[in-house]
Amino acid sequence: MSHRLHLGLLWVWVIGACAPTPDGARTVVKSPSFKITTEKSFDASGVKAYAGSAPDIYAHIDAHQAEHVANIQRWLRQPSISTEKKGIPEMAGLVRDDLKALGFQEAALVPTSGHPGVWGYYDAGAAKTLLIYMMYDVQPVEPADWRSPPFEAAVVDHELGKAIIGRGATNQKGPERAFLNALASIIAVRKKLPVNLMVAMEGEEELGSPHYPEMVDKFEARMKTASGVFFPFLSQNPDGSTSMFLGVKGILYFELEAKGGAWGGPSKAEIHSSYKTLVDAPAWRLTQALASLTSADGNSIQVPGYSDPIRAPNEEEQSLVNGMMKQWPEEETQTRERMGVARWVDSLSGQASLLRHLFTTTLNIDGIWSGYTQPGGRKTILPHQSTAKLDSRLVPDQTPDSGLALIKAHLAAKGFGDIEVRKLSGYPPAQTTVEAPFVQAAIGVFNNTDTPQAWRRAWPGVRRTMCSRNVSSCQWWLRASGMVPGPTHPMSTWSSRRSRARRSRGSPTSRSSMSISFTR
Repeated sequence: MSHRLHLGLLWVWVIGACAPTPDGARTVVKSPSFKITTEKSFDASGVKAYAGSAPDIYAHIDAHQAEHVANIQRWLRQPSISTEKKGIPEMAGLVRDDLKALGFQEAALVPTSGHPGVWGYYDAGAAKTLLIYMMYDVQPVEPADWRSPPFEAAVVDHELGKAIIGRGATNQKGPERAFLNALASIIAVRKKLPVNLMVAMEGEEELGSPHYPEMVDKFEARMKTASGVFFPFLSQNPDGSTSMFLGVKGILYFELEAKGGAWGGPSKAEIHSSYKTLVDAPAWRLTQALASLTSADGNSIQVPGYSDPIRAPNEEEQSLVNGMMKQWPEEETQTRERMGVARWVDSLSGQASLLRHLFTTTLNIDGIWSGYTQPGGRKTILPHQSTAKLDSRLVPDQTPDSGLALIKAHLAAKGFGDIEVRKLSGYPPAQTTVEAPFVQAAIGVFNNTDTPQAWRRAWPGVRRTMCSRNVSSCQWWLRASGMVPGPTHPMSTWSSRRSRARRSRGSPTSRSSMSISFTR
């Protein structure tokens, strides 16, 4: 059995290095540098394997495959697009009703200032309680991008096998309903669950979870009694290896907007482009403001103090990195090919690319628009406003508000104080030590099988709210399917006892608690 543990939020000592640009006009702060000082390497196989077995439960899963597939399709066929407010009440009610049907003594909608949350509590009379994070919202769809209608959730033939194609099949309604399918089989066979469960589900993850803290505040005292937080999540790769996330990077999501005003530019409406001889352009002003935030190539953040909170990795974190290096060279090549990327930033590879990927803060332009953008047309105007959306992935000791304050101060110092800065959402990073009892138990379950293991942690997400409240957290999926990005590429788990990992490797593997494939 091969074992990997990937840690996505390992922190590094930043070596401040400055160098002039070729024209000498600008001093560029280089990206952080990293150093691993230990030869220790984490080996997940050293964790004691879970000794239990449940052939009767697996048999029930196999016997009820059609019912479990139908449950997943039922969730996927209900639209729940948070950004468009489409199907939100209906999906929240569907989840609540499903929890009641499973025997949850508490199952209720939780009003917030935005979309409602769903709370559930299953009292098994057990000594331990597990907190389950879930989300029921999905992203918008572009029907032309889909080989099968996104809300039809059809089972189709695919090169990877039978697959369900539907919005939310991988992110995240598919694995979440599959988790409930597994609970249904456990309850049917054993009459009750071995642990108490709390479910805290939100409907605004795709919006940045602006109101989820309201739900956490309401149940915080009870949540703190949980032994850990579990997020049902697709974790298995096409080669059969699996991943477990031990935390999340934080995020700052914001807008910058330039408008005509006292500094210049049209302030009421667009004007004819011939007046550019006399009139400043908000679009140019925004692009210059954006350019001031990074080096010319966009790869080094130039906001003073932005990288200062980054700390050196401790010995545990370094050992996890060393464990990852056994598989990273092959994995990075496959990742580039899958994404259609010819080369990494600065042609990095090997340990250097892994360290950059795992440890650095980002500043990315998600979208930018102004004026007339229709393809094939012509409209010669000077727009009166220009807007960009940006995000920054945060490492420990960085916070969204402190990061935004630094960006505002930088823009003002550069003469762009008129640029409007609007925070859209944000949350801090969080991580759980691999030594946490809950994490060790999760690794032990993986070690109960012969499935290759990849453990990583670099995924952004809302689990941060619970992690930041001192509850151990991990994201993984019992007997899970693999993940390939994109609306036309399925996440495949072969039906019944024949998982993709078994077929690709020619050896036994753990079975899926749901017995079909997924796609986004």
